[in-house]
Amino acid sequence: MPYLGTNTQGRYRTLLRSGALYDRVEQATRVLRSCRVCPRHCAVDRKAGELGTCLVGAKALVATAGPHYGEEFPLRGWYGSGTIFFAGCNLRCLYCQNAEISHQPNGKELEPEDLAEIMLDLQEQGCHNINLVSPSHQVPQILEGLLVAAQRGLRLPLVYNTSAYDDLDMLKLLDGIVDIYMPDLKYADATVGRRLSKVPDYPAVAQLAIKEMHRQVGDLVLDEEGIAVHGLLVRHLVLPGGLAGTAEVMQFLAEEISRETYVHVMDQYHPAAKAFSHPVLWRTIREEEVAQACRLAREAGLWRLHEE
Repeated sequence: MPYLGTNTQGRYRTLLRSGALYDRVEQATRVLRSCRVCPRHCAVDRKAGELGTCLVGAKALVATAGPHYGEEFPLRGWYGSGTIFFAGCNLRCLYCQNAEISHQPNGKELEPEDLAEIMLDLQEQGCHNINLVSPSHQVPQILEGLLVAAQRGLRLPLVYNTSAYDDLDMLKLLDGIVDIYMPDLKYADATVGRRLSKVPDYPAVAQLAIKEMHRQVGDLVLDEEGIAVHGLLVRHLVLPGGLAGTAEVMQFLAEEISRETYVHVMDQYHPAAKAFSHPVLWRTIREEEVAQACRLAREAGLWRLHEE
């Protein structure tokens, strides 16, 4: 039985009724001809089969999908978050926990109708939302599938679950479509971003992206049962040795986004992929490092810290 709480109506329903959702799909898919879907702006013709850094062509590439119970409570609730894990990625994090699907195109190519079927099945299973995991490089394909799903009755809110390395123009196309933005703000220092994720400009790009996300949806709003309706939920993965620049990250969120920002200070870091040979990332995170990160968040003026 689908969840029948107050957050069941995705904002894209309004754009579908007005006809604007069709225009957004057309605008997004045009970008695939000389790809500028993510901030790398590879300029390859994905429609013709050319591949850029993400290694994904013109069709949606999905690794797995299903109800997920490991997300924050406002997302997973009692019936799970309907996650769709997109294969490929526009980052190359040394410590990637999903390297087998993110650093390689390990997934199934789907037509828009197939992606729509996955969304509708997650709704039928009772999930609280549709959770798009690693969507930044597949926005046009997602919108194509969403259009079909919405025409066939999809109504669940959309969660945009991202590394925050997102193109500003693509995000603007998502205005009025995405209900909940969930970026993982990884680094405060561009040099660290270059060394650990192979992008030259992570903090500048991510900060602009999160400002745009907040402009669109505001602070996180929960219904009477504690389930997310719309808004911004920011994740921050604590890295060993202070590499993430947590103090600066929290200061940015408090001063340039909102002191009402809902923040999840994540303690899940463990070495994976190429991290074992790194002089700092080779070890797991320490309890005192997580405690310090939470303290820095509170000192910056952030009070809506996710704690379970």
